[in-house]
Amino acid sequence: MRIYLDHNATTPAAPAVVNRMTAVLRDTWGNASSVHHFGQQAKAVLDEARSAVATLIGAAPSEVVFTGGGTEGDNLAIRGAAEARQAAGRTHLITTGLEHEAVLTTMQALARRGFTLTLLPVDARGLVDPDSLAEAITDRTALVSIMHANNEIGTIQPIAALAAIARAHGALFHTDAVQSAGKIPVDVEALGIDLLSISGHKFYGPKGAGALWIRRGVRIAPALTGGRQERGRRAGTENVPALAGLGVAAALARQSLAGTAPRLAALRDRLERGILDGVPGTEVNGATDPRVPNTTNISVDRVEAESLLIALDLEGIAVSSGSACSSGTLEPSHVLKAMGLPHPRTLNSLRFSLGAGNTEAEIDHVIEVLPALVAKLRSLAGVAYR
Repeated sequence: MRIYLDHNATTPAAPAVVNRMTAVLRDTWGNASSVHHFGQQAKAVLDEARSAVATLIGAAPSEVVFTGGGTEGDNLAIRGAAEARQAAGRTHLITTGLEHEAVLTTMQALARRGFTLTLLPVDARGLVDPDSLAEAITDRTALVSIMHANNEIGTIQPIAALAAIARAHGALFHTDAVQSAGKIPVDVEALGIDLLSISGHKFYGPKGAGALWIRRGVRIAPALTGGRQERGRRAGTENVPALAGLGVAAALARQSLAGTAPRLAALRDRLERGILDGVPGTEVNGATDPRVPNTTNISVDRVEAESLLIALDLEGIAVSSGSACSSGTLEPSHVLKAMGLPHPRTLNSLRFSLGAGNTEAEIDHVIEVLPALVAKLRSLAGVAYR
C-alpha cells in the first residue's frame, strides 16, 4: 500500500486535466500571438483558461496574468510593485517570517538593493496581529506581502483586516494564495487586496503553470521583457497546453470545493486525533482554527523529523517535514522558528497534507503504524518515553 499525504508539496493531475492538455498539445499547437486561424485557436484556449482562473478567485479575466507557477507569481508581484513605486519614494517593504521562500528571499534580495524590509512578528499560533502591521507601516511603504494560508501549518491569516490597513496608507497588498486557492473559497474583492498569486499543481493541475491576479489600475514593472504577451507584463510565448490544464483544474476546484473541503477536514481531524491519542509526546503546531481543511503539522517529542519521515516512507507513507522547496536541508523550519517554538520542536515536526484521493482506511493505517515507528526510533536513540 502506498499512501500519499504530501499534497501541499504537489498534487496528482486530475484525469480531465491530463486529457485536456494532451488534446491541446496534439491539436492546438499554434502560437497564441499569431493572427491566423491556428494562432486564434490557441488564443481561444488561453481565453477559456483565463476565465476559469478568474472565476475561481472572483476576478475579471482581464486582471489575470499567466505565470510559470507560484514562485514566478510572487516574484512578479513583489519585484514588479517595488520597482514601479520606487521612484515615488516608496522604498519600504513588509512581510512576515512565515512566508514561503519565494516571498522571503525575494524581499531579502530587494533589501540588498536599498529597500527597507520589516518582518512582522507572529504569535505561537502562527497568526499575524493586524495591530503589528498598523505600527510598522509608513507612508513610504510600497508593498505588504502576507500569505493567505501557510504551506507548513495551514493557518489562515486575517488578510481582509491586514489589507485594509495597507490601503489606508496607500500601500499595495499582495497575498500568496498558493496553498488556499482550490481548498477554501478565495475572493479577491472580499479580501480587499491588490495582487494574488496561485499555482496549478497545488490543486490537481500541471506543474509550471500559475497566475498572478493584478487589480485593475495597479502598475507593476514586468519581470520578463520582450513581446507584448500578457498585456506586456509577462513576455514570452505562452505554454498553451499547461495553461489549458490550469483552466480545467480551476474549474474542477470550484465545482468540487463545497463537497471536498468538509470531507478532508473530517479526515484531517481523524488523523490528528489518532496521532495525539496514540503517540505520547505529540502536539499540533499552529492554530487549529482558522486553517485550510487538509493540513496538520504535528511535533513528535524526542524524534528527529527526518528519521521519522524515512521510516514512514519505508512503510509506504509519504509525508513531509516542511516546505518541499526546502527539502534536503537539516535546517530547522523557519515557520516554526518564527512562531517562537523551542528549537527541538522546529526539528521534530511533520506535515501531513491530505488530498481528494485519501480515504478513511488510509488514515486508519497511518494511525495504526505510527506509534510503533516512533517507539522504535526513541528506543534506538536511548530515549525512555512515557
